Amino acid sequence: MSTKVKLKVLVVDDEPGILMPLEFLMRKNGYQVYIARNGTEAMESVDKERPNVVLLDIMMPDVDGYEVCRHIRQSESMDGAKVIFMSAKTKDADIKKGYEVGADLYIPKPFSTRFLMEKIKELTKS
Repeated sequence: MSTKVKLKVLVVDDEPGILMPLEFLMRKNGYQVYIARNGTEAMESVDKERPNVVLLDIMMPDVDGYEVCRHIRQSESMDGAKVIFMSAKTKDADIKKGYEVGADLYIPKPFSTRFLMEKIKELTKS
């Protein structure tokens, strides 16, 4: 049996009602989980922990998700990381902007956790 390195997942959302269930779900699926409650915390966590997957809300009080995604894409140590936006912003322009700043996937809220888990597994297949 090879020991599989746990995938690091950073969950970023200013809504505790979204953050907590997602944190629980990721742990249950065997991921190493980090959480950030705003964009500033997210960027600090990205630099320190170098997560493989970042689940990212867009609308946050300080630094928005678009800015966090740009930060990730400009960081050499985050090369290959997957960014998934989870947002209530569902206009085409918002979604387009999400992909323009470097998202791998844009999931409109509300979403099913099963769908999210499937997508994470798809994106992280080696």
